[in-house]
Amino acid sequence: MNLELLESFGQNYPEEADGTLDCISMALTCTFNRWGTLLAVGCNDGRIVIWDFLTRGIAKIISAHIHPVCSLCWSRDGHKLVSASTDNIVSQWDVLTGDCDQRFRFPSPILKLQYHPRDLDKVLVCPMKSAPVLLTLSDSKHVVLPVDDDSDLNVVAAFDRRGEYIYTGNAKGKILVLNTNTQELVASFRVTTGTSNTTAIKSIEFARKGSCFLINTADRIIRVYDGREILTCGRDGEPEPMQKLQDLVNRTPWKRCCFSGDGEYIVAGSARQHALYIWEKSIGNLVKILHGTRGELLLDVAWHPVRPIITSISSGVVSIWAQNQVENWSAFAPDFKELDENVEYEERESEFDIEDEDKSEPEQTGRHTLFPRPQTAVQLLRESVEYLFGRCISGGDAAEDEEVDVTTVDPIIAFCSSDEELEDYKALLYLPIAPEVEDPEENPFGPPPEASGQVTPTEEGLGTGDKKQRQPSADGGPAKKKARTTTIELQGVPSDEVHPLLGVKGDGKSKKKTAGRPKGSKGKEKDFSFRPKAYRAGDRGPDRGPDRGPDRGPDRGGERPVCSAEAPSGTGGGAGGAGGAGGTKGRVEGGLAGGSLVSQSYKQHDIGGMD
Repeated sequence: MNLELLESFGQNYPEEADGTLDCISMALTCTFNRWGTLLAVGCNDGRIVIWDFLTRGIAKIISAHIHPVCSLCWSRDGHKLVSASTDNIVSQWDVLTGDCDQRFRFPSPILKLQYHPRDLDKVLVCPMKSAPVLLTLSDSKHVVLPVDDDSDLNVVAAFDRRGEYIYTGNAKGKILVLNTNTQELVASFRVTTGTSNTTAIKSIEFARKGSCFLINTADRIIRVYDGREILTCGRDGEPEPMQKLQDLVNRTPWKRCCFSGDGEYIVAGSARQHALYIWEKSIGNLVKILHGTRGELLLDVAWHPVRPIITSISSGVVSIWAQNQVENWSAFAPDFKELDENVEYEERESEFDIEDEDKSEPEQTGRHTLFPRPQTAVQLLRESVEYLFGRCISGGDAAEDEEVDVTTVDPIIAFCSSDEELEDYKALLYLPIAPEVEDPEENPFGPPPEASGQVTPTEEGLGTGDKKQRQPSADGGPAKKKARTTTIELQGVPSDEVHPLLGVKGDGKSKKKTAGRPKGSKGKEKDFSFRPKAYRAGDRGPDRGPDRGPDRGPDRGGERPVCSAEAPSGTGGGAGGAGGAGGTKGRVEGGLAGGSLVSQSYKQHDIGGMD
């Protein structure tokens, strides 16, 4: 009990806003690495921005996709990152170099992807209108997981804490527990409401510590279960949830839910507004409600793996919620006094001496003793032995003779799992940041631009450039290899589905239907209504800076190409913010039709995969 009191002082949940992270373009999803040192943010223009969370600075930007990034996941060692975009592409990235290792093309949009917690070769993918797929990265093979009802393919899935089992849930409230290696059914149960009616499963999340997991359902109730009880009940069991968390007053539906780093708290983001509800898992009581800007909608929520910090995304900005740190120096030194202004202080000559040589001897009271009067019986016995035997066993001498081990590094318990004794010393905790040089006169790190095989926008648009040349690296170094692309064939999956981030299929009034860079979608040229404007090579174009100029939104009289004729203000700003990186690519002089420009750009995407 005393150890628990010493480990924590105060609450372990955030209490107030602690700033924002502006990724220049609109943020859509975010996730921490295993240690909480790096935060990956997927943006609307297809870029992945990696933040150093300790310094709150951008450590790396990866031009990952052409279309918006909808899901991200770190590998266990932090060296790899998988991402999914709304154009049904799943890519694996080397975080240190920013290179794409391989790519998978699915027939339908990707709702979620997740690395195996222990095996870096496996990735769990949840496509729309399809059963979950387990990818093997080394041989590019895939396994379609079994489902309870073939007619109900609205399935979500998640690995458990150690990846031994996969939990899947469908729109009829049926939860299946599958063995990861054999895909055999181990346990199952059905989530029902009070009237025995089924409710759809929206998401499944596991805690980093312990065996608990939560299920977010369409009836606006978050149910917390114990994974050990689920396995004990077996097939068609009837386990009871440990807690049922909900907003009884407002009946709030939940957009995103997750556990705290220690698994003691649960945070849920409202689907109606920018509000975060925090419950204590053991009791089930609501401890805090964090309110963001009124009128904003929440997109994603992530809890820091170690510290009581929450990040949330709304209106394209990452908000940080933390505790209010109050400095109380009197807690360290009781006689400490806080001064309103500076006071001149005169230091004594012997103030920092180990022994005060000028200290006067204490006056004797007339009692003659063999040695100074001890304070306790233990000190009396100790000094008696020293006097009689002449042995030096004083504490000061023993401390001087003791050897201090300064080479052994004790592992940090918060970074180790319960079945691990040592940390992973090959893990990638931080990213080196190269100095930025504004307007360099020449490129000292690589060959000149004309010799690096770079395709100019004019050559790309006219079809005269060599499309099969390697993509030049972002830092001017050697050219990157073309990433291998594997097409995943899924039987009976419709290919005309639209990702929920972009809108509803067949809804012509959707404002986010064609979000992303002004590149187009393969086979969907009709969705893009922009006209390419002729720019000279190297011209950034109007309002292409990071300040998201006022020229956002609908096409203003053909003055500049925009992402969509119906794109909202935030979406257009996100696309415009990426213009410096590759916004002018594919805009050529001459009157090319919009459809041909889309096809040319997509050929480049199929080959290189980077904008």
